[in-house]
Amino acid sequence: MKILLLGSGGREHALAWKMLQSPKCDALYVAPGNAGTAIIASNVSLDILDFEQIKQFVIEKNIEMIVVGPEDPLVLGIYDFFKNDPKLNTIPVIGPSKNGAQLEGSKEFAKKFLINHKIPTARYDSFTSQTVENGFKFLETLQSPYVLKADGLAAGKGVLIINDLEEAKTELKNMLIHSKFGKASEKVVIEEFLDGIELSCFVLTDGKNYKILPTAKDYKRIGEGDTGLNTGGMGAVSPVPFASEILLKKIEHRIVKPTIEGLQKDGIEYKGFIFIGLIIVNEEPIVIEYNVRMGDPETEVVIPRLKTDLVALFEGVANQKLNEISIEYDKRSATTVMIVSGGYPEEFEKGFEISGLESIRDSIAFHAGTKLENGKIISNGGRVVAITSFGENFSEAIKKSYQNIEKLHFDKMYFRKDIGLDLL
Repeated sequence: MKILLLGSGGREHALAWKMLQSPKCDALYVAPGNAGTAIIASNVSLDILDFEQIKQFVIEKNIEMIVVGPEDPLVLGIYDFFKNDPKLNTIPVIGPSKNGAQLEGSKEFAKKFLINHKIPTARYDSFTSQTVENGFKFLETLQSPYVLKADGLAAGKGVLIINDLEEAKTELKNMLIHSKFGKASEKVVIEEFLDGIELSCFVLTDGKNYKILPTAKDYKRIGEGDTGLNTGGMGAVSPVPFASEILLKKIEHRIVKPTIEGLQKDGIEYKGFIFIGLIIVNEEPIVIEYNVRMGDPETEVVIPRLKTDLVALFEGVANQKLNEISIEYDKRSATTVMIVSGGYPEEFEKGFEISGLESIRDSIAFHAGTKLENGKIISNGGRVVAITSFGENFSEAIKKSYQNIEKLHFDKMYFRKDIGLDLL
């Protein structure tokens, strides 16, 4: 089977690495990919939001499956584009319909879905520039800290958690009136703050059946001790040591099953990944958010633990026969540490040569923001490389990742030195 994978990050490198282990994968193209995918697959220079351009490539190369890594093409409706085109409608797209992608594309849509289907979530309300005064009043009804979320896509950075009420009001105004996050914050969801420990749950569904993938915990803040600005993710651990069998059963029965049933009840076509961001409060799981694709950097710990053929799972999704495939995963722990460009998630420089990748042993380097230039691997983004390792427990795995990071170098590289420490 010839497969086209859309995306260019660490998530896509991990998916490509796993798909290429399948005897079902004859050729893998990655658009646009990075230096890591260039080494193992065929990178193609396509604009992943230009569906006509993708169509021409798919027809020319006889592509038989599309796997969508990031959220943007899904929110823009790539699934529907293929489904509604007579030349493309036999080619499965792994990812939800445009309607289903609203679970990530609109925080308000997601909150309404959660409430309609009685899935546990925090109290909320949403506001626009016309109702900013009402937003101030709603903030006054909440306890500190205050959670402000841009309704639209903001590359994982559209969530603010603020301790001071007046500062929260100022930031609400900045988001709604001064377009702090551009179009993404034309509407803002204000949410009750929940105090607990976070956990990521990943589900693969064919719209009817589902498989729950291993749990993970990621680290969003740039600074050690979970301080500083939110990023796309600075590291991750899987499985999560505090996720007991009792908790996992609660997550499946109270959250995963009602989510899949809710999609069916609402007539939403959904064939792909659902990432459920959870917070555990007094041993009870509550949904913070949905994403309509795998998380990054969680993919770099969840997918390496998967023993089942990933392409066979995707075929099961496409044919609505996911229930016929049994899923197996490695019982060992996996951890990943993200190496980023100095200054990220704000202004950062790129174009620095990365040395030492060839010296890595007993770990996997998943490329995120990299490119090949004259045979050299160059930094090309905020998050640059994720170093993933296995161990009998996460402490052993994390130690390996840090040992290998010592071998790497590029100008102004930065990484958190405390990934997983909170779980000890």
